[in-house]
Amino acid sequence: MTGVWSDLVGQESAVATLRRAVEQGGHAMSHAWLLTGPPGSGRSNAARAFAAALECPENGCGHCNACRTALSGAHPDVSLVRTETLSIGVDEVRDLVRRAAMSPSTGRYQVVVVEDADRITERGADALLKAIEEPAPLTVWMLCAPTPDDVIITIRSRCRQLHLATPRDEAVAQLLVSRDKVPPELAATVARAAQGHIGRARRLGLDENARRRRDEILALPTRLRGLGDCLRAAQELVTQAGEEAAAATAEQDTRERTELERALGFGTHGARPRHAAAALKDLEDEQKLRVKRMQRDALDRVLTELTTFHRDVLALQTGAVRRGEEDRLTGTRLVNSAITGQLHQVASSSTPDDTIRRIDAILEARTALETNVAPLLAMEALLTSMVAPAG
Repeated sequence: MTGVWSDLVGQESAVATLRRAVEQGGHAMSHAWLLTGPPGSGRSNAARAFAAALECPENGCGHCNACRTALSGAHPDVSLVRTETLSIGVDEVRDLVRRAAMSPSTGRYQVVVVEDADRITERGADALLKAIEEPAPLTVWMLCAPTPDDVIITIRSRCRQLHLATPRDEAVAQLLVSRDKVPPELAATVARAAQGHIGRARRLGLDENARRRRDEILALPTRLRGLGDCLRAAQELVTQAGEEAAAATAEQDTRERTELERALGFGTHGARPRHAAAALKDLEDEQKLRVKRMQRDALDRVLTELTTFHRDVLALQTGAVRRGEEDRLTGTRLVNSAITGQLHQVASSSTPDDTIRRIDAILEARTALETNVAPLLAMEALLTSMVAPAG
């Protein structure tokens, strides 16, 4: 694929639908779209590419100013929304609705891309509903979510739905080689490890520390011997996730505070402006929510890696992958073939029931984190279950 669509790996069918809408309009076009797909499938990239193609005089060449600015978020008629907190509230949605009602200033459409539509609150969805039911003539809404069920039914029923598939490992590896200059052998390894998640594969391919971190997580199931190991490991995971989140947001936090202080008039005649404390407190609260989300996302990656480990163990225990076939590239195969010894060690020392119980515990930990259970408590419960005897 070429132009704005070039980074959409393995999505030929979805891209064909979007290109047809851009080129033909009419019945092929819709004022509201819901793009769904598993994490890493590229649904946000597809929405951005669609927005760029809608604004481009050549329907998505990828080179013109309209394409470049739309993809980067700098186009005046394309609004890209990705929450850095845990939800998108009614006030933020109302701002979007007001923006969407405006006529395009330079482009052909007013496009609003909401990358985390599954995080819109119920009140926010109520505010969005009327805008989707009665859209402005040249406004296009692009909502992204993992599945249609993640979006409130009154919203999704008024959108044209388009699902993106999980990209094949080979396609992801080829993209890493051509776009990011990752060596072919490493690209193949990380693509397999990422299971079609393009962003995760890219991170593993370009960041040696990320690969080392993943190796440490995959070593946990064979390293935990008792309660003390579990508690220490849980504390390490939560601490590392917190440090990772804080490091990732530190520069942005400082910049935001500096900009706010300048806007409030700090430093003028040495005076502290009125109402400054409230404004700074609001900013600090927002930044704390961002760190909280990023810490939760980091822990979610831990859960994902542990899931792949136990999925591989179950494949060995049930004979879906036989001894000597661990490196095969077709059919049922191991995600973590590089640690075959560790997988066999756990597979031979436990039963399929034990493995299913551990996978269930990982799912419970994910649910606990999503419902704001203290991260340390959730991880302690999970790791303790990894060494607990079968019920």
